[in-house]
Amino acid sequence: MTSGSPSSHVTAGFLNTDWNPRDLPPGASTRNVVLRTADGAATSGSLYLPAGPRPDTVVCVMHPREFMACHYLIPDIVGAGCAAWSQGARSVGNDLRLEHETALLDVAAGLTHLRGLGFKRIVLLGNSGGAGLYAFYAHQSGLPAAERIARTPGGKRSGLNELDMPTVDGMVLIGPHPGQGALLLNCIDPSVADENDALSVAPELDPLAPANGYLPGGRARYAPAFVERYREAQRQRVARLDEQARRMIAERMQARAALKEQTEPSPELRRRAAHTPVMVVWRSDADLRCLDLSLDPSDRHPGSLWGKDPYASNYGAVGFARFCTPESWLSTWSGLSSNASLARTAQNIVQPTLIIEYTGDQACFPSDVRAIHDAIPATDKTHLRIRGDHHGRALAEGEEPGRYAAGRELAAWLRARFL
Repeated sequence: MTSGSPSSHVTAGFLNTDWNPRDLPPGASTRNVVLRTADGAATSGSLYLPAGPRPDTVVCVMHPREFMACHYLIPDIVGAGCAAWSQGARSVGNDLRLEHETALLDVAAGLTHLRGLGFKRIVLLGNSGGAGLYAFYAHQSGLPAAERIARTPGGKRSGLNELDMPTVDGMVLIGPHPGQGALLLNCIDPSVADENDALSVAPELDPLAPANGYLPGGRARYAPAFVERYREAQRQRVARLDEQARRMIAERMQARAALKEQTEPSPELRRRAAHTPVMVVWRSDADLRCLDLSLDPSDRHPGSLWGKDPYASNYGAVGFARFCTPESWLSTWSGLSSNASLARTAQNIVQPTLIIEYTGDQACFPSDVRAIHDAIPATDKTHLRIRGDHHGRALAEGEEPGRYAAGRELAAWLRARFL
């Protein structure tokens, strides 16, 4: 079960005795299930069990956009004597419509299934964007139903007030950025002068202009005044995109309301009522900290998660929030409107919590992790710093990957508290 690939030794409970410690331990079994959520959607899950009697503790791994069935920490969880549950959200591989309030229905379906199987203790492990999702779940499940979020930022009923949301007993945050909207707020390029022109640049805000402090290879040095202007301009761009998203939603809803009132609507009205617009958000990979390594210093290498060349990663087709519905923008990608921000949700995490920070992370920076740690009111909370990049890979040739150390620390933490 090495990085991103299924175990070569374990399939459907059959084992080879030639055991690699990065695979599931000998005797472990795997069971795949398909569940229905409260709103009728399908979500999948994989349950990994150690040999012997079924344990009382299960550790859940999930990300709102990524496939987690081969997560590198599952062998460590099972090796510690716990069950592991990896769940796929309905939006895996296609986050065009991802709304975090709806994703909570997926989480709840999985946790209800696990409670039904008899697990007494549930620990949530959120890695990267999974941290924001699971912290959001912990926040909402800890509230009385009437106090939960009633509507999404886009205006739809959330259904959370009627949802069975099993509470959880522990939280693990691995390489946690402060939420997908908060992440984008820090890396969106504010020098876009025209949202309809991906190549338009306001020179006074261009992060790649030498006049503003740019040099390649992590040698950029931005003056504090430029950083301050840049950060404020990022907020202003997100606010404009929020306004655009709300306008698009309002226009569609007005057309749908008009359609209901007319007995013989025109084809033009039918088209407007049926149309679901999509936002195209260009240039979303320009966090100054990826270019100027003196800002929020760490062991990270120059560049971002998307690559070393800032021109390729910022101007290319692939990137955060590149294509999304207005509802998805507001719920997931807006650092101003999203509810799935750890700045908002961490205050309700009272369960024992383990935070593992990789010191060479290019998406989760030291100040972000400190803020997350400080916002969590749990009396039992542990913050560990381990050398590695965002995915727990080694930072230098010949060095042990950070994910190995993270796995050992996680196993020790689980044994001490839940076994």
